Amino acid sequence: MPLGRVRRTGPSAVDDVLLLDLVAAALRTGVSIPRALTAVGAVCGSARLERTGRLLLLGADWEEAWGADREWDAGPVVPRAALARALQPAWCDGADPVPLLGRAAAGLQARRDRAAREAAGRLGVRLVLPLGLCHLPAFILIGVVPVLLSTGVALLGG
Repeated sequence: MPLGRVRRTGPSAVDDVLLLDLVAAALRTGVSIPRALTAVGAVCGSARLERTGRLLLLGADWEEAWGADREWDAGPVVPRAALARALQPAWCDGADPVPLLGRAAAGLQARRDRAAREAAGRLGVRLVLPLGLCHLPAFILIGVVPVLLSTGVALLGG
């Protein structure tokens, strides 16, 4: 495949599960939620995530920090909703954020796996007809016709 045809994800695509795992790893080291968001945003190149962390650090409430600007920044796409849903009980109620992030990451991964299995099943169904059309004539020519010819020759000759 020529290099020009390869689809590049580049640094602008941040995997949802990876981002949740990075925030969980930062929180496991003992930093606060705002500091973890700021650090992971800096590493991933997401000004939006850094801004959210800074707003929380400055005392903004949860909804205000996550919805401060409704536009996505030009940097990497960040799974804002999944991250916000996973961290909200920790911020508002004081729950441990690491298991919440782990559950959110596992849920996202399970949905991906299910979607991949469904896509593989659809592909298998789509491939049956073309493969059947290619293999059936070959099977008849190589397997059935020689048997019929040898049987016909034996019946006519004997």
